[in-house]
Amino acid sequence: MTNTLLNGHLKTIETSSLVDKVEANLVELLQQQKLKVGDSIPKEIELAEALGVSRTVIREALLRLRLMGLIESKKKKGAVITSPDLFGNLGKSMNPHILSPETLKEVFEIRLVLEIGMADFLFHRVTKEDIKELKQIVANEPPAAQDHLFNVQHEIAFHGKLYEITGNETMKKFQKMLLPVFDYVHNSGLLKKQTALKTFVSHKELVEILEHGTPEQFRNGMRNHLENHFARIFE
Repeated sequence: MTNTLLNGHLKTIETSSLVDKVEANLVELLQQQKLKVGDSIPKEIELAEALGVSRTVIREALLRLRLMGLIESKKKKGAVITSPDLFGNLGKSMNPHILSPETLKEVFEIRLVLEIGMADFLFHRVTKEDIKELKQIVANEPPAAQDHLFNVQHEIAFHGKLYEITGNETMKKFQKMLLPVFDYVHNSGLLKKQTALKTFVSHKELVEILEHGTPEQFRNGMRNHLENHFARIFE
């Protein structure tokens, strides 16, 4: 943004650097060429000629694409298209101490939605060994764990195993990023305090549903398990 004094009035002019424009054009160009992961992209000089800019500008724009994980350098192939780590940059910014209260609350809500929505994946992919491991996790929890609203270590062990059972690697990575935020929001005072905890489905009961019940019963059970969190959001 730059300011220009014109006829005694200060006017705001929208500006975008040349590198910004080239970066956007590069992404569009690569899409038009229908390049796939592992394909080589055109050389710097070819891109400079195609876009009508200097190689210095092209080089800086390509550097940005590298930092985003869209391209990487390979021996004998030059720059190639790569599959970016979706949570690489996001993970660096998922620090509860630098996120706004509104964003923190929304991230808290996202995890609640994920927990309830994973039921069908769990029932499709769970094994007897998984059930055995979940029972062991629950057995190692102190009795008081069933009466407490939230304990990050119990959550990591139990819910982390559920995410593992889904077989969805992206969901597992996302869950690991959400846990610190979930814990922070719970303890930060951003949500209303519960004067009295309501009875909820325990980890042990969730394992029993997963072993003998149905996806629908598990969804209802998980919703009940998280009832006290929802109550703090809506009440």
